[in-house]
Amino acid sequence: MLNIAVVQEAPVTVVNLSGSVDTLTADTLTTHLGAHIREGRSMIVANFEGVGFTSSAGLRSLLISMKEARRTGGDLRLAAVQVSVQKVLALSGFASIMKIYPSTEEAVVSFQGVRT
Repeated sequence: MLNIAVVQEAPVTVVNLSGSVDTLTADTLTTHLGAHIREGRSMIVANFEGVGFTSSAGLRSLLISMKEARRTGGDLRLAAVQVSVQKVLALSGFASIMKIYPSTEEAVVSFQGVRT
C-alpha cells in the first residue's frame, strides 16, 4: 500500500509518500505525479521518508515522472530517502541521474531561482 499526501509550498509541490513503491503501487504514483505536472506544477519534491521499499516498477515510475517534469521545465527531486531505498537507487544508477536531498526542506530550497 502507498499513501500519498500533497503539500503545496509554492511554487514547489511536495508529495509525501509512505508505504512501498512497487508493482502494486507504481502506476498510482505515476498517475498522481503526472497529474500535477500536466496541471503546471512540475517542480516536485517526493518525500521518501516513509518509503521503506521500492522495486523496479517504482524506479520506472520515478524515471517517467522525472522525464515528464524536466520536459516542462521542472524536475522531480527526492528527499529523506531511507538507506534501504538509497541502496536500490545507487545500484540501479538512479542516484546519478536524480537529485536526492537529505531533507524535504533542502529539496524545496534547491528550486529557488528555477523558472518553469
